[in-house]
Amino acid sequence: MKALITGVTGFVGSHLASYLLGEGIEVVGTCRRQRDGSVPPTVENIRLVECELRDKTAVEAVIAAERPDYLFHLAAQSFVPASWASPGDTIHNNVAGQVHLLDAIRRLKLPTKVLIAGSSEEYGEVLADEIPVNEHNPLRPMNPYAISKIAQDFLGMQYYRQYGIPVVRMRTFNHIGPGQSEHFVTSSFAKQIAEIEKGLRPPVLYVGNLDAQRDFTDVRDVVRAYWLAIQHGAPGDCYNIASGRSHSIGELLQLLLLLSPITVSVQQDAARMRPSDVPIVVGNAAKFTRLTGWTPEIPIETTMQAVLHYWRTLLSQS
Repeated sequence: MKALITGVTGFVGSHLASYLLGEGIEVVGTCRRQRDGSVPPTVENIRLVECELRDKTAVEAVIAAERPDYLFHLAAQSFVPASWASPGDTIHNNVAGQVHLLDAIRRLKLPTKVLIAGSSEEYGEVLADEIPVNEHNPLRPMNPYAISKIAQDFLGMQYYRQYGIPVVRMRTFNHIGPGQSEHFVTSSFAKQIAEIEKGLRPPVLYVGNLDAQRDFTDVRDVVRAYWLAIQHGAPGDCYNIASGRSHSIGELLQLLLLLSPITVSVQQDAARMRPSDVPIVVGNAAKFTRLTGWTPEIPIETTMQAVLHYWRTLLSQS
C-alpha cells in the first residue's frame, strides 16, 4: 500500500511518515524547494516529489504517476498570525491546493482514500455551554486561517457527495511535540529556555496570552489517529481529535520551567498577541473514540520533556 503525504517535510507530516513506515506502508511526500533552492530535510526511507500544489497541471501529474492508495493532505499555511498578515495568500494556498488534489483524483477515477487535516480553529468562538466542543457545534471562525480550513472541510464533503471520493475530514485540536516550528507557543517557550541555558540570550522569556486555555494532544497520538481515521472513518464524515482536557498556556510554560535549572523574567510581547482570541477551547473526541477505540496515550508532561529535549539537541548541534 502506498500513502502520499502533502506537506511531508512539515511538523505533522514528518511524524506521520515515520509512523506509516512503521506500519509497513510505502510513503511518498510532496515538497517545495526552499528559497535557497534546497529541498527541506525529512525522515529517511521516503521518496520526495517536488510539486507546487497551486499548480493544477503539476498536481495531476503527481497523482497520475503515484496513484496512491491513501492521500493525507496536510500541506497548508497553518500559522494563525500569518493569516492575519496575508489573508488572501493563506486562503488561496490552502483552498486551491486541495481543489487540485481532489479534482485530479476525480478526473483520473482513482479509488484513493483521502484524509483532510482540518483544525479546531474552524469552531472559532465557542460559548460556555458548548464546551467540550463536538462535531455538531456551530462554526464561528475568528481568523482567515480558520476560514480557509472551513473551506477545505466543506470541499472534502462536497467532493464525496458529488463524486463519491472517499474523503474523511478531521478537526484536530492543538497538537504539539518535538520538531514543531518555533512560531508555535510551546516550541517558542522551549527554544527560548534552551537558548538561555546555553547563554545565547538574556534570562528573559517573551510570551503572549498566558491565560488562554487550549486542548493539547501530542503529535504522535495525532498521527496514530490519522492512520485509524483513513482506514475506518466514514467517507464524508468529520471527526474531532482532542484530549478532552484543557491547559492554560501559563501552565505549559511552568511545566517547561520546572524541567530547567534557570531562573527567568517573563515579559509579555505585544507582537505575540492575536487580534482576537478564544478564552478556552476543549474538544470532544467521543465520536472518534467510539469508532476506533483511539484515546491519547502520551501525558502532557512527557510531551513537554520531548519538546525541550528537541531544542536542547538542536542547539547543541549548531
